[in-house]
Amino acid sequence: MANPYLQVDGLTKSFGDLLLFRDISFGIAEGQRIGLIAKNGSGKTTLLNILAGKEGYDEGDIVFRRGLKVGYLEQSPAAYPAGLTVLEACFCHGNDTVNLIREYERCMETPGNPGLEDLLSRMDHAGAWDYERRAKQILSQLKIRHFDQPVEQLSGGQLKRVALANVLINTPDLLILDEPTNHLDLDMTEWLEEYLSRSTLSLLMVTHDRYFLDRVCSEIIEIDNRQIYSYKGNYSYYLEKRQERIDATNAEIARANNLYRTELEWMRRMPQARGHKARYREEAFYELEKVAKQRMQHREVKLDVKASYIGSKIFEADHLCKRFGDVKILDDFSYTFARYEKMGIVGNNGTGKSTFIKILMGLEKPDSGTIDIGETVRFGYYSQEGLQFDEQMKVIDVVQNIAEVIELGNGKRLTASQFLQHFLFTPETQHGYVYKLSGGERRRLYLCTVLMRNPNFLVLDEPTNDLDIVTLQVLEEYLQNFKGCVIVVSHDRYFMDKVVDHLLVFNGQGDIRDFPGNYSDYREWKEARRQKEKESENPVQKAPRVRQNENRKRRMTFKERREFEQLEQEIAALETEKAQLEEALCSGLLTVDELTEKSKRLPVLNDELDAKTMRWLELSELDG
Repeated sequence: MANPYLQVDGLTKSFGDLLLFRDISFGIAEGQRIGLIAKNGSGKTTLLNILAGKEGYDEGDIVFRRGLKVGYLEQSPAAYPAGLTVLEACFCHGNDTVNLIREYERCMETPGNPGLEDLLSRMDHAGAWDYERRAKQILSQLKIRHFDQPVEQLSGGQLKRVALANVLINTPDLLILDEPTNHLDLDMTEWLEEYLSRSTLSLLMVTHDRYFLDRVCSEIIEIDNRQIYSYKGNYSYYLEKRQERIDATNAEIARANNLYRTELEWMRRMPQARGHKARYREEAFYELEKVAKQRMQHREVKLDVKASYIGSKIFEADHLCKRFGDVKILDDFSYTFARYEKMGIVGNNGTGKSTFIKILMGLEKPDSGTIDIGETVRFGYYSQEGLQFDEQMKVIDVVQNIAEVIELGNGKRLTASQFLQHFLFTPETQHGYVYKLSGGERRRLYLCTVLMRNPNFLVLDEPTNDLDIVTLQVLEEYLQNFKGCVIVVSHDRYFMDKVVDHLLVFNGQGDIRDFPGNYSDYREWKEARRQKEKESENPVQKAPRVRQNENRKRRMTFKERREFEQLEQEIAALETEKAQLEEALCSGLLTVDELTEKSKRLPVLNDELDAKTMRWLELSELDG
């Protein structure tokens, strides 16, 4: 039996008359990596807050294994105390290692250093000497390199990354992550993906990044219609099995409806005084009625809004330049945008992606150069700063202030309420206040207000943050069929692959390249170029050594040659085992114990493979 870390039984949570989930139960065992999926407003973040002890609940039991170390990354982490540096912030929440370091520091400041010998032994045992180096290493991977910078000077995105570094440094047994890839650029996301894949941490995670979910998690749990469903496989397996569940439920509802009509007629004919058999049939009727009146909540968001006409001239950027101090954003940039073009913009944080968008929208002025926009262009702009509503307004009023009726084309139209229902806003939610909406629901409402204006040029700056996966899938389909122009800035690799025709790659300091393909194409091209550059460097490095006798490499000894040949066989065997292991983890056919065992084996296998490959490379450098 796998070592249980957490068991949740019969958990119920509501806010007033809003019931989020009822009587849900699940567990997390050692080595399990679980992705949590649900529509916005279904209680994902609330559930994580309950598990972290930051939120109460109505009923149920939550039991952690005694002594379990739990790390929790909130979607919007609380601010650190003012006056701390970045590095100090990584130590401020405290853990056994941090407390030990502080005890050691107090000992060193005390005359005579009482208890130093014992402390040195405990520091060695806890690996405390390496703690600061590891903290700096993880911060650097997350592109936080000014360790002495005061935390109050950090942006919201930087604070989220410091909080992420904090939970990783503490090496918990169970890691709970709420949207960990928000505020990470593509390089950071891929680093975190690799880090979590290779670690032995148990994991419960909410994320909208489907590539990340697919590659890190081996089990999915879904909150749907206030209940919980479990899928023993990765995200791709979940999609397949979820559809099977929906189809089966719809078939059950259809069968119940057919039988319900027959039983309803019987109920109307039968007299009030009924015998025992009749009363049994009457009770069965009411149970049948519950099934027949179910409504599947998997309605698709129909974003079939008509785009207004757009002419052949879209926009022309001519010799644009923009810089902030020593940082170049645009350097003599020129571009002519084509009709129906769908462009993705990628690049590390700080390379100028959002600034370029603001110049296009007229919100920022270039230092020099011109931008000429066609007369028929009607922008629809989704930005991080635009998510602002009057908290005391009702949801329906937010939309009706823009338009009472939305034209769909072909003579079809929707009322504001019907339009909101297509965005999964129930009539009850529509007549509720904005302040009651979750973060994801607010983004969905904001997206609704952008699309209902019938734009023909959509400019979307990080539209995927905090949107649920159901909405993302439909938004992708809408953008693929959109009869207009699209520019998307996003760190969501899956979303970019589905939507864009080509990329504008911001490399920093005004270096902007046009790449003809989606993000996966670009990633493959970058990797191929890196390998080619690596191969081309080797002959250059080796050539001088061939000509100079004093630098000629020594030959392998007999023992080294035998080791070299043995390593080739062992590496091949390990790679075969790794492929079989990854296939098994994604199959969805494993028991919890098998899943746990194989999840724990994978990082060990990776380490063995790395060590043997490194040794093989060292021996291969010798002159055979």
